[in-house]
Amino acid sequence: MKKKSSKKNQISRRFILSIIGSSLFIPFFGFGNSYDKKSVPSDNNEEYQTLLKPNGTIVKVKVSALKRSKIVKRNLNNKSFLHWLNKKN
Repeated sequence: MKKKSSKKNQISRRFILSIIGSSLFIPFFGFGNSYDKKSVPSDNNEEYQTLLKPNGTIVKVKVSALKRSKIVKRNLNNKSFLHWLNKKN
């Protein structure tokens, strides 16, 4: 009597390697979670104004913060302003 070969139901190494190799291409198809710009809250509506500090550095300040600020004294030069802040120059 001849035995029927059971190789019909066996999985070969070549088949397993092809599955593993093809699974490496899944990230290129984009099936995973993608970055959604709409779900991330953004402050794109806020406008910023660039200001220059006395030491020469640049600072970005929200325009809404400038509108809410309190004016202490107008037309104040840098030297008297630093003296008013108790800083020596």
